[in-house]
Amino acid sequence: MRIVFAGTTEFAARAFDALIDAGHQVPLVLTRPDQPAGRGMRPSASAVKRHALDRGVEVHQPASFKDTGALAPIADAGAELLVVAAYGLILPQAALDSARLGALNIHASLLPRWRGAAPIQRALLAGDRETGITIIKMDAGLDTGPILSQGVLPISEADDTGTLHDKLAALGARMIVDAVAKVAAGDVHLTPQPAEGVCYAAKIGKRESALDWTRSASELSRAIRAYRPVPGAAALLGGEALKIWRAQPADASGSPGEVLTTNAHGIVIACGEGALQVTELQRAGGRRLSAAEFLRGRSLKPGTRFGSLPKES
Repeated sequence: MRIVFAGTTEFAARAFDALIDAGHQVPLVLTRPDQPAGRGMRPSASAVKRHALDRGVEVHQPASFKDTGALAPIADAGAELLVVAAYGLILPQAALDSARLGALNIHASLLPRWRGAAPIQRALLAGDRETGITIIKMDAGLDTGPILSQGVLPISEADDTGTLHDKLAALGARMIVDAVAKVAAGDVHLTPQPAEGVCYAAKIGKRESALDWTRSASELSRAIRAYRPVPGAAALLGGEALKIWRAQPADASGSPGEVLTTNAHGIVIACGEGALQVTELQRAGGRRLSAAEFLRGRSLKPGTRFGSLPKES
């Protein structure tokens, strides 16, 4: 099929490559404008742009669609189908209608649960036992279109946002190839999303990753996994900001934020309910350290207190 593809992240790039490898024609890719990155804050191309240029596909990078001229390359591409994945811009109805067979979206949750920008992180924060991929036919709403297909993925205790992202990206790439084959064959059966179970995955706020030690150990353990690898769960120790990368609940209790024990296996910190055994952490400007490495550079006595960074107002 002749497909216009819209996406920005590595998640989307996996789907783009799968469609090309399946033999589909992609005359045009839509992706976000290059963003400043790195210490030099130089403009950096998105993952989808890099993959598109490697494949010799034309790239269109509108900052918005307020100017109707931004829609012209989409119409000129003459696509039969529009495929969207982790794009980052809301496509106007005119763009969705530009392809004869409409638009499909690859969403990293089991819709209608976790509509919105951060479904992987929100599933982890909520303690969900499973997530998945939903392929929908897009409409004017936010992830509200009817469902073409769904695939379920269990969430293990070892999963974090990084591992789930990679698993879901691979699943989404396989599923979009199957979905496009169904569209090409006219074998499309759409199911409206149920009204029950709707919830929204709001974008992760800049300071939302600050750990609140008055919360339970299980909640904080999930938060650390949800914020790994980006932005990293944050805490304070003696006024210094730290990132806590790995921890698991421990059978102990005390005043929230209080260091209970320290040894080569971890730093046990009391929470509002239970305690966390922190096994990997990082000082500002430093590298990630195991608990044993961290303790060799900084002695922590029982009773020392971890604090919380202020939340966003």
